[in-house]
Amino acid sequence: MITFKDLYERKVDVIQRKKQARRMAKLAKSPTFQKKKQRTLLRVRSADRLAQIARKKTIQMYRDKFYPQYKSMGVQQRVVVDQKIMQKYGAKIDKISRKLAMKLRKQEVERVKQARAAFRNKDS
Repeated sequence: MITFKDLYERKVDVIQRKKQARRMAKLAKSPTFQKKKQRTLLRVRSADRLAQIARKKTIQMYRDKFYPQYKSMGVQQRVVVDQKIMQKYGAKIDKISRKLAMKLRKQEVERVKQARAAFRNKDS
């Protein structure tokens, strides 16, 4: 059975990624997609999704700390930097992201409450 993590961490080359970016940029403008995004904000995220978000935030924290110019680097440089970070700090990233996921889980209910309140205020 294919898990969410398998789908999420699937590797794609640069050309496929650019194709996806163009398709998603066009799709993001559609009213249907906007409504879907709005509905998603009103729901509590699953444990898998929170773990994924926590992991992304943790990796970004390490990028910002050790490579402040990360965003201005070329694609190949960023790949090398990501590999170095994962090689050096992979275990630490896993540990910190588990803790961060717990924090996010606690904050999730409040986030949804605020999103629903904002949605109700917008309609009225």
